[in-house]
Amino acid sequence: MTRPLRVGIVGSGPAGIYAADLLTKDDTLTGSGTPLSIDILDKLPSPYGLVRYGVAPDHPRIKQIQAALHKVLDKPEIRFLGNVNYGVDLKLEDLRRHYDAVIFATGSDRDRPLDIPGIDLPGSHGAADFVFWYDSHPDVADTWKVEGSSVAVIGAGNVAVDVARILAKHADDLLETDITDNVHQGLLAKQVTDVHVFARRGIAQAKFTPMELRELDRQPGVEVIVYPEDFELDEGSLAAIEESNQIKTNVKVLQNWAIRDPKGEPRRLHLHFLHRPVEVLGSDRVTGLRTERMELTGDGNVRGTGEFVDHEVQAVYRAIGYLGSPVADLPFDEERGIIPNDGGRVLDLDNAPIPGVYATGWIKRGPVGLIGHTKGDALETVTNLVADRASFPAASEPEPEAFLRLLEERGVPYTTWEGWQRLEAHEESLGEPQGRKRVKVLSREEMTRICRGEEG
Repeated sequence: MTRPLRVGIVGSGPAGIYAADLLTKDDTLTGSGTPLSIDILDKLPSPYGLVRYGVAPDHPRIKQIQAALHKVLDKPEIRFLGNVNYGVDLKLEDLRRHYDAVIFATGSDRDRPLDIPGIDLPGSHGAADFVFWYDSHPDVADTWKVEGSSVAVIGAGNVAVDVARILAKHADDLLETDITDNVHQGLLAKQVTDVHVFARRGIAQAKFTPMELRELDRQPGVEVIVYPEDFELDEGSLAAIEESNQIKTNVKVLQNWAIRDPKGEPRRLHLHFLHRPVEVLGSDRVTGLRTERMELTGDGNVRGTGEFVDHEVQAVYRAIGYLGSPVADLPFDEERGIIPNDGGRVLDLDNAPIPGVYATGWIKRGPVGLIGHTKGDALETVTNLVADRASFPAASEPEPEAFLRLLEERGVPYTTWEGWQRLEAHEESLGEPQGRKRVKVLSREEMTRICRGEEG
């Protein structure tokens, strides 16, 4: 192949960007002198995916990963094209016509369901919806009413503690972040005094990281409460503590919190372990949550005790995991929320690889691990793509300009990397008078207009 190898990547979050970066560094390609031409497509006008719209606004250290992703998108072999909605603006056959290989990195954007009575009552929410709102995702409603003075969060991962922290935190303590005015006003109106986080398993099985855990206790006016009766440890838990510094740190932090004297802060964040939610209570809306007390079985697993506890809450947020959404023209595993694949090679209904079609990130393996783990995942996919390249069905219209003509013929108001930098500068100018790094633009239409340099 004398022309550049054309690769299209659907999704500009860390998974998609890491895959592009690894392609440009692969010795098999670069050593052989194979030129590359990579397009990263995203349905949003802006890049970065969950780093921009899935990380809590008071996590600037995690958001610093944008600087590394920015360097990748600056590479001359890579072109960013935003506001391009695969499955609406484009079909798989369109991508196959313009690219030799396609990688899907569409992530996980839905809440995993929780099948208990009352889960659909008004006042019961999925964490993803709340996260997208407080991160000012342009495709969700810009209003959210945080109901009640006492709320429950179901889950023991980083998303659960993010949601709990935002619910407990005073809205003004977020004014140094990039939140939009509607989010500030929505959080300012909340009357929450108590946030209860419920984990089905024990303290040694919790999935949050020590950094996330410690941040719960660093909020002005918020007291973290841990209950000594939840501190059951079995042989499996003790083994896990010995094998993992992260678990050991979490357990030590929680134990210290459990034995300290009360602070008397105006807002409280309660951490409950060994509580399995069994029913959301209420008739017309949420009035409580019923949990079953659990006990450890010796190997770190749990079983029910038959003892039930009712907790008076006015809202429930479930944060028990995410699922990917079906991807047009591809098989989909609805139970796992992923595209069926073997090492990133997308499989058809007969479990045979579809030539030239790949997956990476959470849509490949499910929402497991931290952002950094996505690099290893992308490496596997890229390695298999490079090994397969001799068998790709060659794109019939590989010229980069041909793909832009297709978008223009279909009336797609696509955005570019240069356009994103224009929007980024605009957001920074909005934040500067307030001493903030940036303030997000909320509207998709305004984001697109600014990116494309169009007059308002």
